[in-house]
Amino acid sequence: MNENIKAEKTALVVIDLQTGIVNRSHSPYTGAQVVENANKLVHAFTQKGAFVVLVKVSSLDGKDMLQPPTDLKAQSISFPEGWDRLVPEFDQIPNVHVITKRQWGAFYGTELDLQLRRRGIETIVLCGISTSIGVDTTAREAYQHGYQQIFVEDAMTAATKEEHEYVCRYIFPRIGRIRTSQEVLELLV
Repeated sequence: MNENIKAEKTALVVIDLQTGIVNRSHSPYTGAQVVENANKLVHAFTQKGAFVVLVKVSSLDGKDMLQPPTDLKAQSISFPEGWDRLVPEFDQIPNVHVITKRQWGAFYGTELDLQLRRRGIETIVLCGISTSIGVDTTAREAYQHGYQQIFVEDAMTAATKEEHEYVCRYIFPRIGRIRTSQEVLELLV
């Protein structure tokens, strides 16, 4: 099987690397480590002319987000000034598309699928925070939309090491391929 990642048929989709999320506690990688690896990917993909999508979650007042009754007590949601701003490393990067979502996944209620299909995208390279929430939900949605996927294991992280490892061990191998950021950079043509 040809492992090369063809830039013209591939999109890099980066989930929730924004100030109010990156600066929380994460494992097995810190938010800074994820941003560093994702930043290398963003620059390599844009240099090759690939479609890059930066996804952020945002809300005016929380009322446009899902709030079902659950067994796990939800954390109180507060939206401090600038919490939904993309990290500074992604400011002023030309030719990237920004998607704002209101729930865990980047497909439902957004134009992501439309923008990918208009560009003839077949493969999604996925990274971001959190492995077990935004990245996992987006990956499952992408799988159901028929996209091939590559998951960049060291450019994502979760609240706990166990959450990250579970998704990378049991979910992602069923719906795509797992690679490191260095492997992705070497395969991008």
